Amino acid sequence: MAASLRVAVIGSGPAGLYSAEALVKQSGGTARVDVFDRLPTPYGLVRYGVAPDHKSIKSIARYLQKVLEEPGVRFFGGVELGRDITRGELLDCYDAVIYSTGAMVDRHLGIPGEDLPGSVAATDFVNWYCGHPDAAHHVFDLSAEEVAVIGVGNVAVDVVRILAKTVAQLRETDVPEQVLEALGRSRVRRIHMIGRRGPAQAKFTTKELRELGEIDGVGVHVRPGDMELDPASAALAESDRHVRGNVQVLSRWTGDPGDARPRRIDVRFWRAPVEILGTTRVEGLRLEATRLDETGRVTGTGEFETLPAGLVLRSVGYQSVPLEGLPFDQRAYVVPNEGGRVLGRPREYVAGWIKRGPTGVVGTNKSDAAETVRNLLADAPGGGAVRTVEELLESRALPVVTYADWLNLDAAEVALARTLGRGERVKLAHWDAMRDACRPR
Repeated sequence: MAASLRVAVIGSGPAGLYSAEALVKQSGGTARVDVFDRLPTPYGLVRYGVAPDHKSIKSIARYLQKVLEEPGVRFFGGVELGRDITRGELLDCYDAVIYSTGAMVDRHLGIPGEDLPGSVAATDFVNWYCGHPDAAHHVFDLSAEEVAVIGVGNVAVDVVRILAKTVAQLRETDVPEQVLEALGRSRVRRIHMIGRRGPAQAKFTTKELRELGEIDGVGVHVRPGDMELDPASAALAESDRHVRGNVQVLSRWTGDPGDARPRRIDVRFWRAPVEILGTTRVEGLRLEATRLDETGRVTGTGEFETLPAGLVLRSVGYQSVPLEGLPFDQRAYVVPNEGGRVLGRPREYVAGWIKRGPTGVVGTNKSDAAETVRNLLADAPGGGAVRTVEELLESRALPVVTYADWLNLDAAEVALARTLGRGERVKLAHWDAMRDACRPR
């Protein structure tokens, strides 16, 4: 390995910052790491994907902050790959590049009516309530009393929980003020969470699931028939602690909670969306009953029902998007790689979801990044840099956001929370407000 290896990391979420940390530690402090992000804020999905009422998970940002404060690490916010700087230019400035851009778009259902107004990707809704600047101007019609959330993973549970909570219950979170006001006008009273498979195949964690039943003023119901397990599912629930925990929690909700509480969550299994109904906007959702065939695949039974939903939120998985100039697997939605080494591209590496797909939890990125960095250092990719990135960025007069600028923005959000009498921070969500806070006058 070169004595002063220079590496660019694209993306400042957990995968990117764990990569930066691994580079510093595994190189014995000799590597110099520049972390780039198109946003003026670091931390990626910890800031913009973790639900605002999950403060313990969001506290991971404090750990990631220490990485950015390492002497050999620098932050370059507001710099977008492909727009402000190209792959070729990065390779001219660095000995190696690690791409950790995550999975940025939702998968599609591929059913009629999916493009109707009121049919929304869960990612857009999550970005909105998490204060992502790309979603600051989004408007969601929450005037319907019934809403359908398609999916039975943790993202779907987060969306359901935010819709079910009152403004008072969310006031101490970092939800942007304009989002809190919009949620305060919500008329949503019944939320359907829908899964194509059964409770034994659901992807949510037991802790997240249990939280739905702990919301004051909200009743949760599961139809008893949906909890009937086939032999394979029953065996899975017996052998797998995670599945067993989910089934136990869901079984407690088979008694009808009645209509006394202001809001209600119906968790529905064995139902596949086949059409989103409506003329000018979403008016309902047509579902087909399902079962597992002898191969374990979901198949329709020919029995249909219609839910009168005025808003449909689709949460059926994420996928990465191709990076210009890099190979891309259109089926797995990853950059083809071996242990993080991009196939056929010396000095280029991947970490996180762009490497392995949208799997695991936040902490999974740490071991994933460590593997990539071990292989990068073993390759000893020295001598690649022929110019400095400072020269390149200065020649384009880009308003780069430094770590010090980010700390100004961070302080502004903390101060806003004090002004509004709300929690630890309130996020600034508009681009202009964020830029102004980075460099206060």
